Amino acid sequence: MAHLLLRSRASTPCWGMRSSATFAVTRSLPTIWQRQRPQQLRWSSHSPLGSSADPSRKKVTITGLRSLYKKGEPIAVMTAHDFPSAHVADAAGMDIILVGDSLAMVALGMEDTSEVTVEDMLLHCRSVARATRGAFTVGDLPMGSYEVSPEQALETAIKFVKYGRVQGIKIEGGKEMAPTIEKITKAGIPVLAHIGLTPQRQNALGGFRVQGKTSKGALRVLEDALAVQEAGCFAMVMEAVPAGVASIITQKLSVPTIGIGAGNGCSGQVLVQVDMSGNFPPGRFIPKFVKQYGNVWAESLRAIETYREEVKTRQYPAPEHTYPISKEELEAFARDVEKV
Repeated sequence: MAHLLLRSRASTPCWGMRSSATFAVTRSLPTIWQRQRPQQLRWSSHSPLGSSADPSRKKVTITGLRSLYKKGEPIAVMTAHDFPSAHVADAAGMDIILVGDSLAMVALGMEDTSEVTVEDMLLHCRSVARATRGAFTVGDLPMGSYEVSPEQALETAIKFVKYGRVQGIKIEGGKEMAPTIEKITKAGIPVLAHIGLTPQRQNALGGFRVQGKTSKGALRVLEDALAVQEAGCFAMVMEAVPAGVASIITQKLSVPTIGIGAGNGCSGQVLVQVDMSGNFPPGRFIPKFVKQYGNVWAESLRAIETYREEVKTRQYPAPEHTYPISKEELEAFARDVEKV
């Protein structure tokens, strides 16, 4: 999911060892983990972080999402692009984790979403799937992998489920994509539609522009929404649409709308994790609809700068970070060294 309005080349983000131990080291865990499960032991940096799922939490399914919608409970959606970002999103209780094609910029440093390939997306989908135990996972079909024909789209969707290990897929487009959505859903693959601003088509739209700002424009968005609903999507992302328009459209539908820059009247919300967590350097353009809930960049920078300083001044590693050897063995080794 790309950003609203123009993004200059200069503002495009470019994001950019120990041997296995024979004993476990118990570390203090953040409060959210303590609430969710007993403390885990982790052998070394070679070991995965483990499952983040709350044992008491049911796995989110299509049926569960429908239940949330019927109860009027907003659906919380968050993007993730790798194992750590999915791990924290799942631990935080997201209903849906979207492996968005925005990873082209936030994870791979590309200029826009048109560069990312199916192979790129599958790699990131697999990484996200390994960390996700509670949320429903959706993979974003990249530009060029579904537009040629419904058959091409179905083949790509099957790859995402079979090799990307996601539970559903997302495709951009309105009524012109209805036959494609119908083809995929009839094959048993859940589809998250995407209407309003469709970033993969930014060149045809004249850039990242708000959609539905006139009565005629709003009617086109409604027509798209009704068409993708009729085609069988389980929900639809509605991006960069005036709040009043999005609210009226949501009320006309019988499937959830997931808003991004579409106001509080949608059935749920989605944000790009890098944006909302503040994991980017100062000066980067942020769309109007983004609320920054943290400053991960500043905290990471502080930690890494402190590490560098401690390395330069030999404060790190301290004795508590090293493995011991008995005095006798060390003295024996020193004597043996003299013989070499």
